[in-house]
Amino acid sequence: MTSESAATADAMNSVGEACTDMKREYDQCFNRWFAEKFLKGDCSGDPCTDLFKRYQQCVQKAIKEKEIPIEGLEFMGHGKEKPESSS
Repeated sequence: MTSESAATADAMNSVGEACTDMKREYDQCFNRWFAEKFLKGDCSGDPCTDLFKRYQQCVQKAIKEKEIPIEGLEFMGHGKEKPESSS
């Protein structure tokens, strides 16, 4: 087994079966960008934003279809800032 196939085998599936391929595509895009650009000082932008948005919409649909209660939960994502700690 190659390291890539081992990583794919170990990757978590998405909450919605239909979203798993999108999740893996986004994960690969993000990991490549993070390692090849961001860690080398190129902060010019995240080329994976559209993939993330499509994946996020798929997950939101799956959560509704599976009637998973999410009231009161806050989600981080593109465009949401991390809340400031009150320490």
